[in-house]
Amino acid sequence: MHTIITIGREYGSGGREIGKLVADKLNIPFYDKEILTRAAEESGLCPEVFEQHDEKASVGGLLGMGGGMHVGVGGASLQLPLNQRVFLAQFDAIMKLAAEGPCVIVGRCADYVLRERDNVAHVFLYASEEKRIQRIMRVEQVSREKARELIKKTDKQRRNYYNFFADGNWGMRSNYDLMLRTDDLTPELAASAIIAFVHMREGE
Repeated sequence: MHTIITIGREYGSGGREIGKLVADKLNIPFYDKEILTRAAEESGLCPEVFEQHDEKASVGGLLGMGGGMHVGVGGASLQLPLNQRVFLAQFDAIMKLAAEGPCVIVGRCADYVLRERDNVAHVFLYASEEKRIQRIMRVEQVSREKARELIKKTDKQRRNYYNFFADGNWGMRSNYDLMLRTDDLTPELAASAIIAFVHMREGE
């Protein structure tokens, strides 16, 4: 197993749980919010800043830039708005994590960051609104209306973040190697399907 797996996901489709299962089954590292910790440690920015900007594109950033990020990490980034510096720090952290070997990375434009690497499988998880509502109600212990509100808000944030920092549309099938609907799949089955796909690509 030498493939890095990136997982994009709609909110409520089970991305973190499924990604963690994939990593555990393959005995490789798993990174979701762990990327924020790594980026904070290496950039010198405080962890709270990364939490505040996690998969969010600020209005100021959206007005000040467009069409994808093409700025290298380094001294020039100090002149950028804070949300762009945060993205660049995460970009750098993801590149370094990928260089360390096979792993599973959830969200944070990882498919875009690693788009030029050969040994990467890009996966996108989605589900019907009803299944997502049921999952969020169960996991977050919230009402149906609150679950629907969270889905709408979080997906909008992720879409804006991805569309701002990456070249392409969030959830667009041409960005991914595998699109998996999780409605009728247990997390175990979804993880197994992803692993089977990766092994098939590797010729095992």
